[in-house]
Amino acid sequence: QVQLVESGGGLVQAGGSLRLSCAAAGRTISSYDMGWFRQAPGKEREFVAAISWSGSITYYADSAKGRFTISRDNAKNTVYLQVIRLKPEDTAVYYCAAKILSGWSETIVAAAREYSYWGQGTQVTVSS
Repeated sequence: QVQLVESGGGLVQAGGSLRLSCAAAGRTISSYDMGWFRQAPGKEREFVAAISWSGSITYYADSAKGRFTISRDNAKNTVYLQVIRLKPEDTAVYYCAAKILSGWSETIVAAAREYSYWGQGTQVTVSS
């Protein structure tokens, strides 16, 4: 079992940037594909980005392409989500999640139900 703790959220002005971190404990994250999801007030949780266990493959939601970058450092047991040119519509709680290695496809890694472990989330608020 792996425990995930997100950090790096906060209040930022539109156009600014943030780097979210997801630190894992209990087990090495190299055993998992990792993903970031977000949930805005009154909306369902949505997929943002995913990265394969080795870091060699990444996949982004259309809304994240061009401004979001997912990366991982397995030696530090940490996954990152860099976000630039933040928009008010990026305001949400951001969650990282770990998926047991069971194959990779865009459909699989974008589905929240495929992830077994979740962090508690970090709030990102973008002011206009």
